[in-house]
Amino acid sequence: MSRVILHLDMDAFYASVEQRDHPEYRGRPVIVGSSPDQRGVVCAASYEARRFGVRSAMPSRTAWRLCPDGIFVRPRMDTYRDESRRIFQRIRDTGVEVEQVSVDEAYLEATRLFPPDPRHPDLALEAAVPFARELKERIRSERGLTASIGVASNKLLAKLGSDFRKPDGLTVIRDADRVAFLRPLPCRALHGVGQVTNELLAKSGFHTVGDLQDHPGDLRALTGSFGPTLKQFAFGIDDRPLELGDDIKSISSENTFSSDTADRPTLRRCLREQADEIAGKLQRRRLAARTVQVKVRYGDFTTLTRQISVEDPVTDPRDLYRLGCWLLARENLVHRPLRLLGLGASGLLEVRCIQLPLPFPKASTEARPA
Repeated sequence: MSRVILHLDMDAFYASVEQRDHPEYRGRPVIVGSSPDQRGVVCAASYEARRFGVRSAMPSRTAWRLCPDGIFVRPRMDTYRDESRRIFQRIRDTGVEVEQVSVDEAYLEATRLFPPDPRHPDLALEAAVPFARELKERIRSERGLTASIGVASNKLLAKLGSDFRKPDGLTVIRDADRVAFLRPLPCRALHGVGQVTNELLAKSGFHTVGDLQDHPGDLRALTGSFGPTLKQFAFGIDDRPLELGDDIKSISSENTFSSDTADRPTLRRCLREQADEIAGKLQRRRLAARTVQVKVRYGDFTTLTRQISVEDPVTDPRDLYRLGCWLLARENLVHRPLRLLGLGASGLLEVRCIQLPLPFPKASTEARPA
């Protein structure tokens, strides 16, 4: 059955909210996160800052070295969440079903509003274009922000569409055009193709989606059970439904020490192992995390949790480790010996490109538990 799916992605959401609320920041590189003179990380970056190579989860000091003229702004998570609620409630009021995958991104099922004709399915997609333009204009006029939207018959193509002309883009991928649209894209553009799978495909001569389309087999010999799905994705076929439940998904790892400890090398080693474990689970499930939490328990069983959210999802164990270290240091959580240390990832969303967890280098990183 043909469907009408929109993928809506707010443009540089955190930084755009700051530029809206502070007109003097507009057109300038805005970096949402800790000040570069403090030990901290970047939560988000405006497009102006991204041109300098600034990205989420990067140490603020590194961001400052890359972009010394950047404007560093402390994150206002309550403001961003409130803005998100306003935007997506306005979208729900239109009658579409919404799978909100993060604070600034959602899939919209608009099939009931634009019922497809099985003989001419692309007509429904065309009919949805004015609706998509109206959503973008409402967000611009009512909230002073921009969004990019992809319109297609499934989640895979809609997500590719929203990414195609960011920022402030609108792209329709018609069923009649989907094979040709996908053909020149690199293999890693497809949902579920991460670094390791991409390298494996490249070694076998598969560099573009067109190479996958031309292969006569189902790719099972190369990518195991993912092979048949990957072959379908290469032709723009994706039957995944919207997930409309509100369950909060998370992945975590905890260690209870044999004796309470505040030994920094022990805690760093524990946190590294937890980050590697969580990153492995994210990779296998083709997920990324927008929020990282740490949990500590002291000898008297007092338990504390702290978290940080970043705009761009993280999958790399080094980013998870760095954010965990920063939380421990910011909150001075290791002021006395710990009975338990835990690391968690939540705000999980599907990503089209996953980085396989890599072994940590022997050299120390910039972030360490205080």
